[in-house]
Amino acid sequence: MLTISFCWANTQGQPDTLRILAIGNSFSQDAVEQYLYELAAAADKPIVIANMYIGGAPLSLHWENARTDKAAYSYRKIDVDGVKTTKEEVSILTALRDEHWDYVSLQQASPLSGQFDSYVAPLTALHYYIDSATAGGVKYIWHQTWAYAANSTHKGFANYHNDQNEMYQAIMGASAKAQKLVPIGLLVPCGTAIQNARNSFIGDNLTRDGYHLDLHIGRFIAACTWFEVLFGQEAPVDRYRPDGVSAAQAAVAQRAAHAACLQPFSVTEIALTPKPNMLLDDYAFEPSRLTAIIGRASNLD
Repeated sequence: MLTISFCWANTQGQPDTLRILAIGNSFSQDAVEQYLYELAAAADKPIVIANMYIGGAPLSLHWENARTDKAAYSYRKIDVDGVKTTKEEVSILTALRDEHWDYVSLQQASPLSGQFDSYVAPLTALHYYIDSATAGGVKYIWHQTWAYAANSTHKGFANYHNDQNEMYQAIMGASAKAQKLVPIGLLVPCGTAIQNARNSFIGDNLTRDGYHLDLHIGRFIAACTWFEVLFGQEAPVDRYRPDGVSAAQAAVAQRAAHAACLQPFSVTEIALTPKPNMLLDDYAFEPSRLTAIIGRASNLD
C-alpha cells in the first residue's frame, strides 16, 4: 500500500476543480470550513469543500452510521463559487454520491486521537465501505488533529495524563500507523503545524476553549496546512489573511504549516525569534493606514 507522509499532492491529471469531502466533527469544521476556500481562491485554485459534521464523532460512530445508512449528519458544502450551503439529516452515502470527490478525509475524535487501537476496526471498515460506494474512485486523506492546550479542562485530556506533549506524541504515533492500516494518499499534519506555532511568539494561545481552535489564527494555521498539502505550495498569506490575523501571525501560520509538511511527525523550532514590532507589522499590507498612524503620532505633544 502506497503511503505518503509529505504534504504535497501530485495534482497532475486531476480535474481543474479539486473536490474534498471530510467525514469528521468539530475539528474538521475548524480546519476546512473557513479560510481554506479563501486561500485557494487567492491562488486561483478552484476547489469544492464539504464537511460531514457530527460534534465529537469518533470513527466508530461514522462506521455505524455508514453501515446503517443513517441520515445523521449536517452536510456543510462550499461550492466552487464560494457559496456555502448546509443540509441537515444527510447520510454518508448521499454525500459520497453528491460529487465526484477526489479525496475523502477521515479523522479520529480528539480524545481518542492518540489511541491507535480505537482506529483499527472502524477505519478499516470505513475504507472498505467508501471504496465500495465509489467503485474505488477516491483517494484518502488522514487529518492529523492537534493536542489540547496545556491548561485544557477537556475530560478526554485525562487519557494523556493532562500532558500536552504526551498527547501530541501519542497522536503522532497513531497517525503514522493509520497510514499503514489503509491506503492513505495524503496526510494533513495539522497537529504538528499547531504544535510548531505554539513555539512562536503566539505561544499556547491557539484554542478558544482548550481544544477547539481559535477562530482566527488557530483556524488559519489549519487552513494553511491543508492548502499546502493539496496544492504543493506554501499558503499565499501575502494575498489573503482573515480579519483578526496580523501579518506577523500569518507569517507564523505559513511557516508552521510548511515545517509540518517537511516533518509531519516532529516539532520544528520555528520561532526562537522575538515578537515582531506589531504596530508596523499589522499595517504592512496597508500603507495608507500606517501613514495615518505615524501622522497622528507626530502631532502628539
